[in-house]
Amino acid sequence: MFLSNIRKFIFHELRSVEGYIDPPDALVYLSILERQRENDLGGGIAEIGVYFGRSYFLLKKIASPEDRVLGIDLFDIGEMSDGISEQYRSFLENGDRLGLPVNEDLLVVGDSADLSPKDVLSKVGEVRFFSVDGGHMLPNLVADSQLAKETTADHGVIVFDDTFNPAWPEVTVGVADFLRNHDGAFSAFCMTKYKTYVCRREFHDFYRAAILRAPHLRAFDLTETQFLGSDAIRLHNPFGRRILYEFMTRSGMSAISERAYRCH
Repeated sequence: MFLSNIRKFIFHELRSVEGYIDPPDALVYLSILERQRENDLGGGIAEIGVYFGRSYFLLKKIASPEDRVLGIDLFDIGEMSDGISEQYRSFLENGDRLGLPVNEDLLVVGDSADLSPKDVLSKVGEVRFFSVDGGHMLPNLVADSQLAKETTADHGVIVFDDTFNPAWPEVTVGVADFLRNHDGAFSAFCMTKYKTYVCRREFHDFYRAAILRAPHLRAFDLTETQFLGSDAIRLHNPFGRRILYEFMTRSGMSAISERAYRCH
């Protein structure tokens, strides 16, 4: 994969898919998955909460062709036709349009709380990157974090969305409970405005260093913070850069909006 190709995808093509992942987290995803590949840390990829596929297709774009990417979602948005929702149809269309066709055998249409670890493992094996972005109430977090814990490889990463979003306070409670209730087995190594990145304690320094040294993240301010006894890297995206990026994309300059995030 050429760097220019994936950055073009992140800053231009990916914006055509409805969703919420922004460039900083997209570049963190890229940095983690590349670091895993460089160190032969294999495994499947899974996401709870596909929506219309913005982060799902990012994962597929970064992944190797042989990687198995599992999507889990209710897919119940919009009118139903022949038993298929508008959301599901749009999701499949997005994949075809982006040249990343969806393998429907690797989709679970339903409530993630109803899944067992075996359901995930049978489709993708142990998971090296698990994105948790499903229901945002505490019971959802309890169920989804447990499923991620039981299926993630020892070297795997779990990503929690909306951790400190005041609109969803129970997500913060759920993530904190997850970290506190497993006797320090898991720790946060990176935090952004929208997401918290967690791994098993023995891989904490490995992933923390991966964030600090990632060439894709040099445009950001990386600062030290603490979260429940763990040293984590906070990725700060200055307000001025965010404004510049939004101005460029909304002014028809999305093809060159990547310049707002270049390393100088």
